Amino acid sequence: MSDETFRALVVDESGGSRRVEVRDVPVSDLPPGEVLVRVAYSTLNFKDGLAVTGKGKILRSTPMAPGIDFAGTVVESASPQFKPGDQVVLTGWGVGERHWGGYSQLNRVKADWLVPLPEGMSLRQAMAIGTAGFTAMLCVQALERHGVKPGGREVLVTGAAGGVGSVAVALLARAGYQVVAATGRLQEEEYLKSLGAASVIDRAVLTAPGRPLETERWAGAVDTVGGAVLGGIFRSVAYYGVVAACGNAGGAEFTTSVFPFILRGVQLIGVESVMVPPEQRREAWARIARDLPGDLIDRLTQVIPMTAVPEYSETITRGQVRGRIVVDVNA
Repeated sequence: MSDETFRALVVDESGGSRRVEVRDVPVSDLPPGEVLVRVAYSTLNFKDGLAVTGKGKILRSTPMAPGIDFAGTVVESASPQFKPGDQVVLTGWGVGERHWGGYSQLNRVKADWLVPLPEGMSLRQAMAIGTAGFTAMLCVQALERHGVKPGGREVLVTGAAGGVGSVAVALLARAGYQVVAATGRLQEEEYLKSLGAASVIDRAVLTAPGRPLETERWAGAVDTVGGAVLGGIFRSVAYYGVVAACGNAGGAEFTTSVFPFILRGVQLIGVESVMVPPEQRREAWARIARDLPGDLIDRLTQVIPMTAVPEYSETITRGQVRGRIVVDVNA
C-alpha cells in the first residue's frame, strides 16, 4: 500500500502563500503509527473552521490535513488492540492540529488514540456526534459528578444551536433535566425544542448589565461560548450550582465578581476533550450510544462533501451553523 495515493484536504502555507486544496497524497507521506485507518467521515467543528480559514492559529505546521476527528475502518494494524476490519472512532490527541487530520481518506495513528465504534452506531452517526458531542457528554458528566441532579432547578446551555450545544441540550433533556437553551438565533427555537429544550432565551439576557448576584435560577450550566456570556451566567447560578465551560467562540476572557463563588459556593469546572484518558473516552462513548437514539442524532446532522469544507468553514466561524456538520471524505 506504500505506493498508493489518497485524497486529502490540505492546508499549505509554504513558499509565502496560503493554499487550501484537495490533493493526492502518497501513503508514504503519512506519519508513523501502529494503525492505518481508511476514513469514512470526519466533521466540521469550530476549531476546524479556524484552521481551514486561517482565522486562528490551530495548525502547528503545514502542509497539514485539518479535521480534529474521524471515523473509519482499520486497514493495517501493528497493535493487538485492533485488527483489519475493525471500525473505530478518533477525537482529539492533537489530530488535525499537530498530527495529520481527519480530512483525509487514509490516516495512520497511535492505537491508544482510537476507540472502538460503539455497538449499534454507524460511522456516520459517530461523526454526527464527533468531538462536539463527546465534549457535550463530558460536560454532562461533570455536572453529574458535582451534584447537579435532574428534577431540581433549570439547567442552562449556551450556544445551544451549535454543535456542542445541540448535543448537550439533547443529552440533558433525555436525562430528565429541565433545559433552557440560550442562543443568539431565536429562529432556531423550534429546532431546540425538538431536541428537548423546555424553553429558549436570547443570549443577550445573559450579557445585559445587572447586579453581581441576581435571583437564583440555574442549578447548573454548560457554556460553549465563553466571554461575556460566561461572565453573565454566574449572576443567576443557585447555591452550590456548577458551570461546565468548554468553549470560547464568544471570547477567551470574561469578567465576573467573586460573590457567586464565596457567597453561593458556585463551582466553575473546565472541560477539555483532547487529552482525555482512553478509559474515560470509552465510558463517554458508551453513554452516548446508550442515551442518544439514531433518529435524534440524524436530526442534528447535515452531511457535506470534503470539497465543501472551505465554504462551510467560513460559515461556522461566523456562528451560522446549526447542529453538526459531517464531512464525507469520499464524496
